[in-house]
Amino acid sequence: MKTFHCDNCGSLVFFENVKCVKCGHVLGFLPAAGELGALVPEGGQSWRPIASAFRNQLYRQCQNSSEHEVCNWMVLMADPNPFCESCRLNEMIPDLSIAENLERWRKLEKAKRRLVYTLMHLGLPTEGAPAENRPSLRFKFIADVPGGPPALTGHLNGLITLNIAEADDAERERRRVGFHEPYRTLLGHFRHEVAHYYWDRLIANSQWLAHFRELFGDETTDYAAALKRHHAQGPPPDWQTHFVSAYATTHPWEDWAETGAHYFHIVDMVETAHSFGVSLKPNHPAAKSMSTDLKRVDDRDADFETILASWFPLTHALNSLNRGMGLLDAYPFVLSDPAIEKLKFVHEVFRNSRIGK
Repeated sequence: MKTFHCDNCGSLVFFENVKCVKCGHVLGFLPAAGELGALVPEGGQSWRPIASAFRNQLYRQCQNSSEHEVCNWMVLMADPNPFCESCRLNEMIPDLSIAENLERWRKLEKAKRRLVYTLMHLGLPTEGAPAENRPSLRFKFIADVPGGPPALTGHLNGLITLNIAEADDAERERRRVGFHEPYRTLLGHFRHEVAHYYWDRLIANSQWLAHFRELFGDETTDYAAALKRHHAQGPPPDWQTHFVSAYATTHPWEDWAETGAHYFHIVDMVETAHSFGVSLKPNHPAAKSMSTDLKRVDDRDADFETILASWFPLTHALNSLNRGMGLLDAYPFVLSDPAIEKLKFVHEVFRNSRIGK
């Protein structure tokens, strides 16, 4: 994700901010512009950006901002939809009569907006294509029912369902440790499930299917049996030589979803480093291969080899910084050559599927 600045005072601000911490100016994300803008009230529900490039447009707050304070995206006044481009993808939100669900939902929306930003940045489609029998992207947030089976996170026909228990940090960490996962986050869940969506949307019954099967395997193999086998036996001992994660070994669909999630990890982090003008020049001669200048990398237009050449040094630096704070590695994975070939395929599919490319 790129860096954002307050249009009023020039201070760096975060994507999630609703107010500049330096000058106090109200901030809101303008989806069509891809910018976090400083805003001034225009009377009634109207807000006007102060940046000259957007000053001729009037906006209003997303209804989920004005009613629940869970969103900072703006809606054009001329748009009849009360929700922003991210919130209008929701088919079901958590039950807000349960007090703690508001904070859970706030965390879910925070992660989801980062996902939607990336999809917009990459130009990936989210609207349905009825003529091709391809559904639109939607989200459903549900909770476990006392005495019932656990609510499962997953994807089906364009609908991504997420168990809101994942928004509780302690519960999510318990599951991460219990499932022997090096990485488990809300954003990671969203990226994994939306990759499933894009398999249905971009791969199934398309020109890409034959090449997909060459790299990932035959997706027509019994999915339920594959899941049962994985949970009973775990991954094969040599999984790191062919897959991005242990769970990717379960089935070709899961291999694609895990690889797609990693692709989103990579382009988001590279865009952020590029936006900050990061250059890495290790002092020791032996670390010369870890040198890179991310100012020269634009993840939207760069070829994947260029992105990857900067990704490896960046992850080494990030992991080293995290360890200096006693935190887990930011990217606790090793990419084998077969996994990199799959990532290149994801890059090719996504790049050729851009809207208005």
